[in-house]
Amino acid sequence: MIKKLLPFVAAMALAFGAHAQTKLVVGASPVPHAELLELVKPELKAQGIDLEVKEFTDYVLPNTAVEEKQLDANFFQHQPYLSNFNKDRKTNIVAVPNGAIHVEPFGAYSKKIKAIADLKEGAIVAIPNDATNSGRALLLLDKSGVIKLKDPSNISATAADIAENPKKLQFRELEAAMLPRALDDVDLALINTNYALEAGLVPTKDALLIEGNDSPYVNIIAARADRANDESIQKLTDALRTDKVRDFIASKYKGAIAPAF
Repeated sequence: MIKKLLPFVAAMALAFGAHAQTKLVVGASPVPHAELLELVKPELKAQGIDLEVKEFTDYVLPNTAVEEKQLDANFFQHQPYLSNFNKDRKTNIVAVPNGAIHVEPFGAYSKKIKAIADLKEGAIVAIPNDATNSGRALLLLDKSGVIKLKDPSNISATAADIAENPKKLQFRELEAAMLPRALDDVDLALINTNYALEAGLVPTKDALLIEGNDSPYVNIIAARADRANDESIQKLTDALRTDKVRDFIASKYKGAIAPAF
């Protein structure tokens, strides 16, 4: 009886315009990445893509999950971080074509001082402990004249690469997600914008130092090399690079992030 009904069910589905949906599972940081993905779900649904967003609060698991085929793609990182991750972990994850979505200007925050000039000698400065973002933090401090690096173009700079540290600042390296919580215990913390936003900080208002929109650290959609050109992933990037998303970024984040398209 069930077998006899199957052709009828299929015919009814076609008659009512039902279409098979392609499942696309994407890992993302909660803010702003997951919010942007949720925004484009209806457009993708209309194109036959059933987007499932899985949120991660760290910078390692979204990549290992892509590599292990638990995710189809992810949206949380910039190319310098991805390049360093691939080198360290021997993974083969790539930025997908047209996958540049937005820039999150990196910032320096404090609960103890109102201006960078107020940093006292021996002040404690917290920076991310991953190679790319620690370098990014130090580059921002170098550009602002707080320290001088041996090579101001070295995106992988560490505290050992500081040539001049006139205020004898003490650097503490912490996991990026922990930096907002460290603000009570340090004099200055350099924080990725997604974590700053999650902590209720407003980069354009609260940051004592902030990158310009010319930052090379554009956030990308990434996937395994063998999946980068999949039609469903290309539809995702197309949906994210629209006027609707541009307008949402402007109204929701008010300059805290900037479109890269």
